[in-house]
Amino acid sequence: MPERTLEQWLLWMEAHHPRQIELGLERVAAVVANLTLDLSGAKIITVGGTNGKGSCVAILESITRAAGYRVGTYTSPHLLRYNERVRIDGNSATDAELCAAFTAVQAALNGISLTYFEFGTLAALWLFQRAQLDVIVLEVGLGGRLDAVNIIDADVAVLTLIDLDHQDWLGNDRETIGREKAGIFRANKPAICVDPNPPQTVVAAAQERGANWYASGEAFGYVRHGEHWSWSSANLPHVIAYDDLPLPSLPLPSAAAALAALHCLPLSITAEAITHGLRDVHLFGRFQRVQRAGVEIILDVGHNPQAARWLAQQLTQLPPRRTVAVFAIMADKDVDAVIESVQASFTHWFVGDLPDNPRALTGELLEKRLRAHHIDALTRLATVAQAYAAALQVAQLGDRIVVFGSFFTVAAALALLHEEEITHGG
Repeated sequence: MPERTLEQWLLWMEAHHPRQIELGLERVAAVVANLTLDLSGAKIITVGGTNGKGSCVAILESITRAAGYRVGTYTSPHLLRYNERVRIDGNSATDAELCAAFTAVQAALNGISLTYFEFGTLAALWLFQRAQLDVIVLEVGLGGRLDAVNIIDADVAVLTLIDLDHQDWLGNDRETIGREKAGIFRANKPAICVDPNPPQTVVAAAQERGANWYASGEAFGYVRHGEHWSWSSANLPHVIAYDDLPLPSLPLPSAAAALAALHCLPLSITAEAITHGLRDVHLFGRFQRVQRAGVEIILDVGHNPQAARWLAQQLTQLPPRRTVAVFAIMADKDVDAVIESVQASFTHWFVGDLPDNPRALTGELLEKRLRAHHIDALTRLATVAQAYAAALQVAQLGDRIVVFGSFFTVAAALALLHEEEITHGG
């Protein structure tokens, strides 16, 4: 039988399990036992939360690599290529590496079926075991307690900001959601939380599990000073302070949480490594700024009210320009609250369908929701890719286009940007 290509593997993984999402660790644990995974040679950080997880992972990777460590990161979802999910020593996993990992996981199934995410998680862990890494950073996919990533006992668990999202799976209030996310905490291990107002269930879960609780505002703190910021610890294992740190291009709470996590591990992280890591970090689709022929394009995957409020706040920090939105979002999100959070930021909206995505709100329904908020400066196209192209076509020198609402929305614009670079040899 010929070996599968990466694309063939991904199609097989999508069809392998009867459900797209099925939370629980029993099936994953059984396959892990067959794989005989051993990651004990690396320090492991697991990052959960609602917003800022991917940013925290990127900052952890950037700082630890600046300090000279070999680092593996696992994130989801991807924007353009599946390979983005697995990074080893600063590089995305190759097709050949992923195919080898998928083959190994399949051989360990023993009649057990896994979801797409579970299969990919075990493949990433299999690759990390073989890469002789110093640090492994894992991003929780959904929730925490029953997420496949939680099959691994982390040396440090991090919770970023907690808000309402994925209510069908996690619950309808922050307290219920918080308890699920706190499932990544472990006894006698650091539990970092950067949310300024964490649900009481998170604090209670840390106590019940016997984790070492370190919360923002108590164990550590951070303050922005113009274009710089400071961070200090009070009762982390190491009491230390940093002044005049460079502002990262990613959310500051994520950076503060990353520093707290690193100071709970026996790693040699210098102030110079922190500075370089913060200055150099970038992440596709997280307030990603691109210049095209005098027009600024900002791509942000924010898709819930908390993320939308952060996006609006970031836009206020930029020089004033005529700013338009390219917007598409999943139907199961709090669409009205997202619109309300950013409504004042835009002079015009361009919307369209996300083809072949049954979860997405149609452009027609999205237009109705926007008009219900008295937004009449609105153009609807057949697809969000066409909406982006239309926004770019009418943009004048000095204008700003903000593409946001979901990973799929940003991916559509990124694909067009990538095509443009290839066409023009960029």
